[in-house]
Amino acid sequence: MTALITGATEGIGRAFALALAAEGRTVTAVARTEQHLRVLMTELGPGGPGGGHDYLVADLATPEGVRTVADALTAGPYDLLINNAGLARPGPFTDTPLDQALPALRLNCEAVVTLAHAFLATAGPGAALVNVASTLAFAPQPGQAVYSATKAFVASFSEALWYEQRPRGVYVMALCPGPTATRPGLHADVPAALVQPPEAVVATALTALRRRRRPTIVPGRANALLAAATRFLPRTTALSLLADGR
Repeated sequence: MTALITGATEGIGRAFALALAAEGRTVTAVARTEQHLRVLMTELGPGGPGGGHDYLVADLATPEGVRTVADALTAGPYDLLINNAGLARPGPFTDTPLDQALPALRLNCEAVVTLAHAFLATAGPGAALVNVASTLAFAPQPGQAVYSATKAFVASFSEALWYEQRPRGVYVMALCPGPTATRPGLHADVPAALVQPPEAVVATALTALRRRRRPTIVPGRANALLAAATRFLPRTTALSLLADGR
């Protein structure tokens, strides 16, 4: 059982790597910094049956980095892809230089599509693809216009793929976490009920992977209720609430 994880050296990606290695899966970790990847390799241990853990140094906001990982997926075989790497540029859209906004589009959307295509081209029955979106996929946050839009894209893309891939026996998940405590104090201004550690997000995702019932997974009861509520709130009300919660 082999898994490739992007953005694997911190936050949700690192939690996925540790949890999957503990389950006996062999992990290929992808990130930009080799030093961080080497540290992760020591944390993962010797690897699952059939080979040890490995890593790829790649910047998925660049065509070269995406090509490196896509080639690895094509060569495979992998039975699990975690498309986790993402980029946010907080602040009003017009205050954000375009050369900072466009890399987020390339990483959050183009890389996700390219790697999903490479993985699904060779995926067999039982394989699974997890695309990490966000609860902001359901209601955009002012001050996070590009990030919110990219995560809405990821969620919609994943749900369509879930339906398309069912006849092949390949499961596709849109994982939509709320605020995640990837470092201390990151979400100090967010209600504590909405904030989860990466390990809790990953535990929910792995349970859903075993059950394979629904395409969209929102970890945490409070986040799931909030995501559901946005379907019924007037759009202007949802935007105002999210803007006030920044």
